[in-house]
Amino acid sequence: MRFLISLFLVTVLSACERDATPTTSVVTSTENPEVASGFRTVAPVLAHEYLVVTANPHATRAGERVLAAGGNAIDAAVAIQAMLTLVEPQSSGIGGGAFLLFWHAEERKLYTLDARETAPSVATPELFLNAAGESPRWIDAVIGGRSVGVPGVVKGLEAAHQRFGESPWETLFTDTIELASRGFQVSPRLAHLVATEMNPGLRKMPVIQDYFYPNNEPLAEGDLLKNEALALSLSRIAKGGAEAFYEGEIAQAIVDAVQNAPIAPGLLSMEDMAHYEVKWREPVCGGYHDYTVCSMGLPSSGGITLLQTLGMLEGFELSSRSIEEGLHFFTQASRLAFADRNQYLADSDFVDVPVEEMLHPTYLRQRAALIGANDMDKAAAGSPSEALSYAEPTMMELPSTSHFSIVDSNGNIVSMTTSIEMGFGSTVMAGGFLLNNQLTDFSLIPEKNGDLVANRVQPGKRPRSSMTPTIIFDEGGHPVYALGSPGGSHIINYVAKVVLGIVDWDMTLQQAIEMPHVSNLNSATVIEQGRAPETWIQSLQTSGHEIVKRDMTSGVHGIFLREDAMLEAGVDPRREGLASGK
Repeated sequence: MRFLISLFLVTVLSACERDATPTTSVVTSTENPEVASGFRTVAPVLAHEYLVVTANPHATRAGERVLAAGGNAIDAAVAIQAMLTLVEPQSSGIGGGAFLLFWHAEERKLYTLDARETAPSVATPELFLNAAGESPRWIDAVIGGRSVGVPGVVKGLEAAHQRFGESPWETLFTDTIELASRGFQVSPRLAHLVATEMNPGLRKMPVIQDYFYPNNEPLAEGDLLKNEALALSLSRIAKGGAEAFYEGEIAQAIVDAVQNAPIAPGLLSMEDMAHYEVKWREPVCGGYHDYTVCSMGLPSSGGITLLQTLGMLEGFELSSRSIEEGLHFFTQASRLAFADRNQYLADSDFVDVPVEEMLHPTYLRQRAALIGANDMDKAAAGSPSEALSYAEPTMMELPSTSHFSIVDSNGNIVSMTTSIEMGFGSTVMAGGFLLNNQLTDFSLIPEKNGDLVANRVQPGKRPRSSMTPTIIFDEGGHPVYALGSPGGSHIINYVAKVVLGIVDWDMTLQQAIEMPHVSNLNSATVIEQGRAPETWIQSLQTSGHEIVKRDMTSGVHGIFLREDAMLEAGVDPRREGLASGK
């Protein structure tokens, strides 16, 4: 069957090359600012002891060196995040937040860590409204200090390391400090995103402009880029731990940069930095055929929406259907799940969220019964709880973020998704790193027609996320897959598509990652431009879908833990990722 799938993928690629002219009912969109930098060939990587898969070769090698020296998966995660801050600054960094899944092999227990950013203590639901009560355009809300939440990733990694790490904390930053001091070669993707000015703040904020546009010219591929300021910040964190980030000079630099931003000064304070806390939370898990899929719970919507989608698809037996037909049912289940997500999901420390009811098999069967042979257009939210009445939010999530997966020699697993939100975040820079714009993951307006929005701004609240770090277990409770992706709200469908590929269509992990994307967030059906075969488009159109062709720059990076004890990498060819191990 896997041989047949390989032939299918070759046919898909050939069909994509022939498909040069879309039909009149197909819209080709270029609104995605992170245009794909090419679809490359990825060589298979197998390992028998440990394996690291990240979005950048420098980060992969940094993590691998930690494992080779006897460190574990948590240790490697610290080194990887430090390196990503330097070499992939547009996607994640110590100025942002993360969600981490950790499988502790000896305990046979799954832990999930919430290191999501928080709103300043003086923020109000009207944070983004002007004097007339009007919200700005989303892209205008992104730029500047107002969109910056308290960064969480440094304290999150320290909490994980204090609980589970084995290598000395200070040794985990050495590679990045050295590379930041001597300089690294700018990658093709970073150069492309700088040159195309994907974030309008790049040319408007002085510090970031000086860094990415020396002599007023954009950095080019291969240019040597040094970051002495980041080397100093990481040296302080290596020596003083998270306290050196959340108090003292680094914290003051962050607060000053936010409060004195030349565009939209923000509210972040030294008290907000000092009082930030990470949270260990329970994973959300659900069955899909013979597997148990586990992911992150609130304030990420990723796990719940993924499980709702899979739960609704359970009864359709996609393994017995063609991929074209299966994708129709997938888009409809996703419509229904996103309708619920948009209405109900938010930080459950602040609002009531009917999670148990939303994942109950009876409710999911009721929702699945709404799926027919034709596209249902915009789906309405269900009623998992009659007691709740929330308004639909006004917000947007653009694709950025990064994901990495690690398996160490003891069988411990990290699946971590990390982000500063939009590419280049708020474009506010402090201490050599970019600060997030995660507060725009809240709804820009707090209420509609008298009903409060669940995901409205509140002081200390964590904005809703779509990050979906995932670990999949077999019938015996053994972990078999670790994966996740960047990509804004499409993250959820990127991960779901891979699950369908490996479970229903008998694909390898790499084949499932490479399969052309189809996504529906309860609007038009988006198909990966230049890769989805014409037969898919025609089949979906026959079922009434409005089709939008678009570049879809996922970055699914995963690991398959095989029955023969080998580790098999999955690397997304849409980005610059690398797998390496022993």
